[in-house]
Amino acid sequence: MLAWFAFWVVVAVITFGLAMFAIRARGVHPGLILAALDTFGLVVATYLATVELSGGVPACGPLEGCVEVAKSEYAWIGPIPVAVFGVGLSLILLAAALGWWRTNDRRLLAIHYGLSLVGVTFEAWFMFAQVFLIGAVCVWCTAYGVSLVLRFVIALIVWVRRDKVAEGASW
Repeated sequence: MLAWFAFWVVVAVITFGLAMFAIRARGVHPGLILAALDTFGLVVATYLATVELSGGVPACGPLEGCVEVAKSEYAWIGPIPVAVFGVGLSLILLAAALGWWRTNDRRLLAIHYGLSLVGVTFEAWFMFAQVFLIGAVCVWCTAYGVSLVLRFVIALIVWVRRDKVAEGASW
């Protein structure tokens, strides 16, 4: 389990570094970076939701943990798989990121930041549940969680810098 944690930390650091490089050195609007991460999260959550709603379990290949997590009581909130909430969150975040990119309306950045904070809070609980309550970690769930943390951190950095960048200015 420690190896997976280290792997995802390395993936997150590399992805974050590339995102910051693209924003600063290449002038890529942060909304596009957020939209790319939102799309990744949407794909992962859609896969998980589709599999769970059909009664199956996600394929982990040679990795273990997905079956235990998918069959646990923590994978569902009432009659709804947790992944369905991930699909909804990713759709809203994607719409906010694309809208912010197109209009530079800071309210859309605020929506992205606020909702990604809510998502990261839930993700912290779900990771705690996987490690300490279930005793297994789903690689798909962790990939979604890493993308969510990256989305939050990037939105946070941009939100803190929002007054330093004039409306309509190049990033």
